Amino acid sequence: MLAATFLLQRNGDKRWADLFCDTAAALWSQRQWSAEHHCHYWVQDMYGRHSSYLDGVHGFVATALPLIRGRYLLEPNAWAAWQTCIVNTIERTAIREGLGANWPIMVDAAPDESRKLLMQFCHGAPGFVVCLADLPGDELGPLLVAAGEAIWAAGPLSKGSSLCRGTGGNGYAFLRLYRRAGDSVWLERARAFAMHGIAQTEADGLRHGRMRYSLWTGDLGFAIYLCDCLRGVGEFPAPDVFDVHTARPASRVSTADR
Repeated sequence: MLAATFLLQRNGDKRWADLFCDTAAALWSQRQWSAEHHCHYWVQDMYGRHSSYLDGVHGFVATALPLIRGRYLLEPNAWAAWQTCIVNTIERTAIREGLGANWPIMVDAAPDESRKLLMQFCHGAPGFVVCLADLPGDELGPLLVAAGEAIWAAGPLSKGSSLCRGTGGNGYAFLRLYRRAGDSVWLERARAFAMHGIAQTEADGLRHGRMRYSLWTGDLGFAIYLCDCLRGVGEFPAPDVFDVHTARPASRVSTADR
């Protein structure tokens, strides 16, 4: 769906809009109902294992992101129904404590799995903020702020500086909140995480005798996070790579760029 919106912006071919809408209709028909939480969710079928993930990589909010991104392609009534569905699921599955909020890994699962809480992009509040920050309206605004407060209270991850399960991925939630609300406190927090992540990266490089080359779990992704902290933007390099404003046709790339 992200690719379809990107290609539609690139060449205006109506088939990409049709593909997006057809996929959205299929997703709507595949929703399941949680009697416990009174909300809809999807079941992921991976090699015969059925899971009801909620998170920003495997689950509900990861699928909500392209729906939010391409909402202008949907009929107004269809998008209104989607927005109601997304807001309801996020509100009903949230776990609030004090000023903070986080989410379990799954909607319906065994008790030892469904209530396990993590605080990283791939499971937990950071992925929810990144995926939902562009949702129009104020319905989820307070909950996203509470998620940001929980991320800040938890502090940088001890797992390293990467995007998937590290300080950089968590810091992107602050950049998203800064873009959404314009409150400079979120940019300050993002940059504080960046400084901690630099120290983590350098320490890991010394420990292992080399840097990590990958985008998602390595230093490449963290370097992009540092760049976004300097620019004050939140263009997360996984979903936001499909963006007509940041991508350029190959014919326009100069020799210097290469």
